[in-house]
Amino acid sequence: MMTFSASLHYGVKFVRDLVLNYIGGTGHVVHGILPAQTMNALEEVYRIARAQTLIALCSTVPGYWFTVALIDRIGRFAIQLMGFFFMTVFMFALAIPYEHWTHKDNRIGFVALYSLIFFFANFGPNATTFVVPAEIFPARFRSTCHGISSAAGKLGAIVGAFGFLYLAQNKDKSKADAGYPAGIGVKNSLLLLGVVNILGFCFTFLVPEANGKSLEEMSGENEEEAGTSVELEQSHSYNIIYSFFSL
Repeated sequence: MMTFSASLHYGVKFVRDLVLNYIGGTGHVVHGILPAQTMNALEEVYRIARAQTLIALCSTVPGYWFTVALIDRIGRFAIQLMGFFFMTVFMFALAIPYEHWTHKDNRIGFVALYSLIFFFANFGPNATTFVVPAEIFPARFRSTCHGISSAAGKLGAIVGAFGFLYLAQNKDKSKADAGYPAGIGVKNSLLLLGVVNILGFCFTFLVPEANGKSLEEMSGENEEEAGTSVELEQSHSYNIIYSFFSL
């Protein structure tokens, strides 16, 4: 699950340049924030920081707030399932009519959908995939299994950050960014991310709900201890009976 979540979270950022251009006020779909010759380094850093802050305040941070407020009320399973579902919806809403969003007049809708993807990423799998591995594994394996889950997440981050950066390049090699081979284009990359969302949605049904349960209940340790206690009591009873008849 962490692989899916991380690849989605970092993969969708290949659209960031378009969003930063829209927020920055250029309204043109180009690669990069603005042509380098139109600004100095400090202005570029300022524009990027301003755009990223707006996205974080409007989507990423509220998504985490909603998770903190509701995770013990509606449960981890429901939040993760809902997150993957709405991310799929908004991803396809960006991808299928992608040419529509490239026009200047539609930039507000483009940014709104992009922000909703990040909102439901954080009010969804980006939060739950850090909580659930710490709860569902048995205590004697918890650290190891949590480490494996984290490693899977980092693998997904690599695929998302670098793999989709290459895939999103223009199909025409001459129009791709310098140093990059031809890719499948932004539209097809978004469609592929939507498919990854669907896989994450389906795999969520394999995750047990840990809400309202102790770590011992989730790992079945209470049942093991109860079984051990019964065995000890039976063994003690047998010893007493054996001692009585041995007299």
